[in-house]
Amino acid sequence: MSKRLINGSDFANMVYLGAEILQEHADHVNALNVFPVPDGDTGTNMSLTMSAGSRELNAKPSQSIGKAAEVLSKGLLMGARGNSGVILSQLFRGFARSFASAEEVGTVQFAAALQHGVDTAYKAVVKPVEGTILTVAKDSAKHAVFFARRTSDLAVLMREVYAKAQESLARTPDLLPVLKQVGVVDSGGQGLVYIFEGFLKGLTALEDETAVDLPRNASAGTSRSVPVAGNASPAFGAQSRAQSRLATETIEFLYDMEFFINCPQAGRVSRFDAAAFKRALAKDGDSIIVIEGDDIIKVHVHSRKPGDVLNYALQYGELTEIHILNMRDQHRDLLQSGEASEGQAAVQDPELEAIIGADKDLAAALPELLTGAPVTEAPAEPVYELAPYGIVGVAMGDGIASIFADNNADIVLSGGQTMNPSTEDFVQAIASLHVEHVFLLPNNANIILAAQQAAELSGRSVSVISTRTIPQGLAALLAFKDYETPDRNAALMQDACDQVQSGQVTHAVRDTVFGELVISEGDYIGIQEKTIVAASSSMLQTCQELLTKMIGEGGELLTILTGLEASEEDTEALSQWLASAYPDVELEVHSGGQPLYPYLFAVE
Repeated sequence: MSKRLINGSDFANMVYLGAEILQEHADHVNALNVFPVPDGDTGTNMSLTMSAGSRELNAKPSQSIGKAAEVLSKGLLMGARGNSGVILSQLFRGFARSFASAEEVGTVQFAAALQHGVDTAYKAVVKPVEGTILTVAKDSAKHAVFFARRTSDLAVLMREVYAKAQESLARTPDLLPVLKQVGVVDSGGQGLVYIFEGFLKGLTALEDETAVDLPRNASAGTSRSVPVAGNASPAFGAQSRAQSRLATETIEFLYDMEFFINCPQAGRVSRFDAAAFKRALAKDGDSIIVIEGDDIIKVHVHSRKPGDVLNYALQYGELTEIHILNMRDQHRDLLQSGEASEGQAAVQDPELEAIIGADKDLAAALPELLTGAPVTEAPAEPVYELAPYGIVGVAMGDGIASIFADNNADIVLSGGQTMNPSTEDFVQAIASLHVEHVFLLPNNANIILAAQQAAELSGRSVSVISTRTIPQGLAALLAFKDYETPDRNAALMQDACDQVQSGQVTHAVRDTVFGELVISEGDYIGIQEKTIVAASSSMLQTCQELLTKMIGEGGELLTILTGLEASEEDTEALSQWLASAYPDVELEVHSGGQPLYPYLFAVE
C-alpha cells in the first residue's frame, strides 16, 4: 500500500531513524573527514546535531508536519555542531519553512521542501564549495522535484532521492581535489546519505511493518575511503589513512569557532549587517556561516585569531555557548591514534609477525613489498580546491554593494556614473579569484568596454554580461545557477538582464529642452533606460510619472533602491501611491545608499 501523505508523527519517525543510522555510522563518517580540515569530527558533529533535533521533536510532538518540522529546525539550529552540523541545520530550516502551516504533505510538497532547504543552505554559506554535503543535497533535491511529478508515493520518491544522493556522493571526489587525493568521498555528504537512508526506512515501514533492509552506499563509501589494496574495514582503512595523508600544517585557519550572539530584534534591525559581518570574518577566516534568528545569531567560522572574532562580535550583543577547538591538535591526536592502529594491524598475521619481528622499517615498507605500490607520504604543501565560478560586480553605494555580496557576488567594485573602475581594477579582481570561470557584471554602459578588455587581458575563462544598470545586474546575479555550464549561465544571466526595465531619478545639471520636456537646472528628471521621460521640481511627481510609463509597458514586480537623498517620508508616500494606483504590482524596497540617484527602479 502506497503512502501518499505524511503528517508530523510520520515525519518524526523518519527523523528518529535518520539520526539513529547516522549515529551508528558516525565513526565511519569521521574517518572520511578531510575537508574543510582533516580534523575527523564530521560524523560526531552531524550526529550530535541530529540528536539535538530529535530530542526537541520528542519533547514537543505534533501531528502537524509543519509544526514538527519547525520544532526540528529550532532544535537543529541550537544544537548545531561544526561546519557540517550548521549546514545540516540550514537544510532543514529551509525545509521547514516550505510548509510551515501544513498538516500533511505529499510528494510535490516534500520535494519542494528539499529544494527550499538547499536554497537556504547555499545562502547561509559565504563561499559554497562543490563536492560537499551541499552538492549531495542539491543533486538529490533537484531530482526529487523532477521525479515528484511522476509519483504520488512518498516511499518511491524517497527511494529515488536516496539513490540520487548515493550517486552524487560517489561523484564528490571528481569535484573536490582533496577528496580524490586522499581517496575518499565527502564526509558530510556521506552523513546526509545515512540520514536519507533513515528517511527511506521510515517511509518503507509506514507502507509495510516488515520493512526489508535497504541497499546502502556504505560499500561505495568504504571502498573509496580505503586507499590500500584489499578489503579493509572502515575502522582500520579509512580512519587510519584519510587524515594521515594530509599534513597538520595544511590547516591554515586552525581555530574552529561556534557561538551565539543574543541580539534582541529591537536593537538589531538598525545595527547588525550580515554582509559586513561576513566580510569582516573573511579577512582572517573561512568556513563562515552566519544565521539570523528572531533574537539570536548563530556564528560558525574557522579563524586564525579567535580573540579578534569574539571582540568584533561583542558589539552586536552578548555571546553565549562559545566553543573553540584547535583543529591542529585534533589532527595530531588523529595521527597518533592512527599510527598506533597501523602498527597493531601490521603484525596481526602470525607468519608476518615472525618474519618482521621488531623491524619497524620493514613493517612500514610492507605495502610496497606486497603490492608494488609506493608508500604515500603526506604532502608538504597545502592543497587548495578550485571553485567552479566567481562573480565580480560593480555597485555604487554601500547598500547596493551589500545586496550584491549577499547574493553571491565574490567581489564588488565601487563604481558608477562618475567613478568608473578601470580595466586594471577588473584584471586584479579576476586574478584574485581561485575559480575556473569568472562572470563580470559592469552594471553601467560606460563600464562594459573596460570589463571586456579585462576579460581579454586576464588570460582566464571570463564571461562579460552586458548589464547596463544596477537593476539589470541584480537580475543577472539572481539568475545565476551554480550547477549550470558557463555558457548556459551566461545565457540565463543575459536573458534575465534583458527582461528588466530600468529607471532612475536624478538632478538636471543644466537648463535644456528634451522633446516636449522643458527642464530647468536642478529639476528632478526620470530616465527610462536611456530616455528622459519625466521632469519636474517635485521628486515624488517625477517618480510617479516615470513609474507610470514603466509599469504601463508591463510588469508584475517593482524593486526600488533608495539613495542617499531619498527620505523615509518620500519613500512611504511613493509606496502608498503605488499600492493605490497599481495594487496588483508586487513591491520590494531596499536601501541602496547610492549617491546622485535618489531612486533606482526595476520593473520585471
